[in-house]
Amino acid sequence: MWRALAGPVVVVAVDGFVLYRVAGSEPWWVVVMRLLAVAVVAVVVRRVPVAGFLAALGVAAGGPANALLVWAGYQAGARVSSRRGVTVLVAGVVAAFGAQVWMAATPTGGVVGTYVVFVALPAVVGRSVAQRRNLRAALDDRERRLRRERRLLAERERLRERLRIARDVHDSLGHRLGLISVQAAALEVADLPGPHQEAVRRLAGTARTAMDELHELVGTLRSPEAVPRDGALDGIDELAAGFRAAGVPLTVRSSGEPVEVPSAVAQAAYRVAEEGLTNAAKHAPGEPVTMTLHWETDALLLTLANPLPPGPEGVGYGLIGLTERVRLAGGMLHVTRAAGEFRLVAMLPATLEPEHEAEHESHITDAARASAAVANRIWVAALAVTVAALALISGPMGGPG
Repeated sequence: MWRALAGPVVVVAVDGFVLYRVAGSEPWWVVVMRLLAVAVVAVVVRRVPVAGFLAALGVAAGGPANALLVWAGYQAGARVSSRRGVTVLVAGVVAAFGAQVWMAATPTGGVVGTYVVFVALPAVVGRSVAQRRNLRAALDDRERRLRRERRLLAERERLRERLRIARDVHDSLGHRLGLISVQAAALEVADLPGPHQEAVRRLAGTARTAMDELHELVGTLRSPEAVPRDGALDGIDELAAGFRAAGVPLTVRSSGEPVEVPSAVAQAAYRVAEEGLTNAAKHAPGEPVTMTLHWETDALLLTLANPLPPGPEGVGYGLIGLTERVRLAGGMLHVTRAAGEFRLVAMLPATLEPEHEAEHESHITDAARASAAVANRIWVAALAVTVAALALISGPMGGPG
């Protein structure tokens, strides 16, 4: 609101000062009426620039109104772009110029200078500012379209890659897991000793669970809207029971008061426990494993420790993927091999910080837009100060009236 009124207020102040200086013997009500006309035209010219500009020429013909002419010329140049509107403006300026020279017998040179300084120059500046504003808006719109197109292309490439991975996983791993499930099912009905029968039953159950998880994973890859059923903290006890049944000497310890954590943190904790127990069962079979869950007010500390297996050290893709998962959940993963012990430690936050995604290009665009806006304001302010000074110095001799 104050920005819309700033221009008219300056115009009324400058022209009011000039009218006060040159009022002479004119009645006070005439000066007030002229000033009121200046104020009305200064406000109206923003809404109807063509009619406001013609009205400003008429007001200036009856008395000094240089600031009003500058304001009206600037608004007309900034807001009128059609050929018809420009034609009307030029015709109005020519008519006012001719009437000024013919009726008032004013020297042609002085009138030409006045119209150039107080009408033509502000109109050119207004047209220049409007063109820069339109160009900036067009560039911003083009950048938005380009970013949107890049996002669509990236999303299409991600979907294509997801479909390829889903096909490869289903065609290779799915067939082998299916074969394992069929063989395990055949062994379930075979006449085997009691301990062997129980081991085969567990093997068959694990194979069927793996097949179900594989099918769910493939479905998730094929449909971006699908939400996978991932592990949670409630499932760690069941996970530990499964590994104990498979022969892993596992000890679970918990300390602190458990708190409710976001699903991403719970899923990351479950996967850490699953990966750590799987690695222990695979690389150090028969060795004791200790899993500790330590709760704090704002974090969960999950630790898995087992004797260090013999042989060279190696880093598998499981730990690499696990590190990425923990980092995405806002935590840290630390792996140590010291004093004959392999230790996997994950520190996970109890709350997730909200993500604020902002592209670097948008920051650059915002900075450029702000810089251009400041430059426009400085340019317009400099023009206003210059014209106000000319209006005050020239007084009534500077205007067409």
